Formats: sequence, structure tokens, C-alpha cells
Amino acid sequence: MLTNLQDALKEWDIAVKALEKGNTILLLRKGGIKEVSGQFKVHHNPILLYPTYEHQKPHLLKSAYANLVTTVSSGWHPETITINSWAEITTIFQVKKLLAIKQLYPYHIWTENFVEERFNWKNNQPLFVLLLRVFLLPESVVIPYHPIYGGCRSWIQLNDNISLVKSYPVISEQNYYKTVEEIKKIIISS
Repeated sequence: MLTNLQDALKEWDIAVKALEKGNTILLLRKGGIKEVSGQFKVHHNPILLYPTYEHQKPHLLKSAYANLVTTVSSGWHPETITINSWAEITTIFQVKKLLAIKQLYPYHIWTENFVEERFNWKNNQPLFVLLLRVFLLPESVVIPYHPIYGGCRSWIQLNDNISLVKSYPVISEQNYYKTVEEIKKIIISS
């Protein structure tokens, strides 16, 4: 059984918080500028969830989440990062139909306009839908920010090894896989 991790997926702080509260199990990815060939790939699984702040914009989020975001200037990062969770990426879909993405609206935190823009960006590449089973650490772990964590890329390896001992799931296994099946039906039938 896995007892610690260093590999992390960078994601907006608001999205990480929504995952940690069980408000969503879904992330949408196309890949950061520094991705190999500019396309997203899952390089590690399971992963720590590393919160980022730079690209969060209230107008890109549903109203329930928009007022929870404070915008920051380009290149800003906190001096320390708080890691509260890790996740197992249980399911990955490569979605090539906008209709499927539109029908997933109830399952994520972003506005329809933002999701459509994300879908159409690099329109020759699919939009990746990741379903994550999230686990909370028994206590938050605060690590110092390091320049190697910066940049527009999805994957980083932390300098710190974070223990997963005594972590616990945000959503029960039964409820998690029920939601996975709902999402799967939408994607397959679209």
C-alpha cells in the first residue's frame, strides 16, 4: 500500500477546494504551455493536489465559486503551499464532442463559456476529462514554494515526501462510483 507521495498535479486552488469538499470529482485539461508537445498526458497516478492561484478568474467560474477567488498578478505565488489532499485518477476520457462537454455542466465548477473556450482551444486535440477520487490528509502539510514548482505545466515533483498515512476519502466509494457512472453515460451517449 502506498504510504507517501512526491508527484503532484497543479490545479487552481478553487478547483482543489471543490474536490476536497466533494463538490466535484471532475477536472478538465488540455495541457499547459510547458507540456511535452503542448498536450496533456497523465504522467503520475496517484497524485498530490497542488493548489495554484495565477490563472484563477472569477468570471470563469460558476457564481457559487466566483466570489471565493481573489485574483493575483501574473507570476505571483505564495511563499508556502498547503497540501491537504491526494487523489487517484480513476477514469480518463478524451472528449471530442462539445455536446458531451456541455452536458457535464452540473458536474464541474466552471462557466459554460469557459468550458467551451477550453474545448475549442487547440481544437485538433481532445479535452481530457479526469475523474478523481480524493483523499484528505489527516493534517495539512505546509511546504516552502520553490521556483521549480512554477510555470504552466501540469505535473511537478515536490522536494518534500508527503505521508498519506491515515488519509481518508472525501466521498464514499459507493457514491463516488455512482457519479462516475453518471458521467460515463453522458460521455458515451453524446
